[in-house]
Amino acid sequence: MRVAGVDLAAEADRTGLAILNVGERESLNAQMTIDELLLGADDHAIRNAITQAGRTGIDVPLGWPQKFVEFVSDHASGSLSAPVTTDREWRRGLALRETDRSVQRCTGVWPLSVATERIAYAAMRWAGIEARLRAEDVSAARDGSGVVYEVYPAAALKAWGLQHRGYKGQKNSEVRHRLVDDLSAKFPNLEWNGHRDLCVADDNALDAVLAAIIALEAYLGRCEPAPAELKSSARREGWIWVPRND
Repeated sequence: MRVAGVDLAAEADRTGLAILNVGERESLNAQMTIDELLLGADDHAIRNAITQAGRTGIDVPLGWPQKFVEFVSDHASGSLSAPVTTDREWRRGLALRETDRSVQRCTGVWPLSVATERIAYAAMRWAGIEARLRAEDVSAARDGSGVVYEVYPAAALKAWGLQHRGYKGQKNSEVRHRLVDDLSAKFPNLEWNGHRDLCVADDNALDAVLAAIIALEAYLGRCEPAPAELKSSARREGWIWVPRND
């Protein structure tokens, strides 16, 4: 089984793509070998990886908050009802998805808001990729019921009890070095296959590998799916798959 991970940036040159080759498909402790790891993944490379892999983890919001979508639509048409207040709580109600709130409750980590943060540029890129996959009859359902899972490496690292902040950027290569060591201890079945140095050198590469590992964890049933009452919103907004604390 092949599992892919994508650390999706708005531009291809900052987008990481990892391919794991997983032995003994049904085993919970299958050997994971990083077959490919590259920076500069364009839309074609991402679509190709998704169609060839069994599952793919995508590190980007797959959708927007439903309330935000309705707010923008109503504002554009001039039909927005006047809110009682425009205070912080009202604004946060528009800016956050149900999955964002769930991740914060479970891990204490707030995902970036796709409605108000620059991550929206990468999400726009994903929306275009998703549309092309849909046109090619590839099931990229945002709730994880198809071949892709939305992932958030920081939340996964926190759930695993590992360093989840301060490992980004060139200046933090020493932190990434320790994090790679910790991941090797956490996943002794992970074979870096010569790609360890790139993960230490570039956080986009490391996040791509993490995205692939989380996707495999989700496939094996070791992540939290959307609860029944949130399945409808997950289909529209996306759902972040976070590893269980156990």
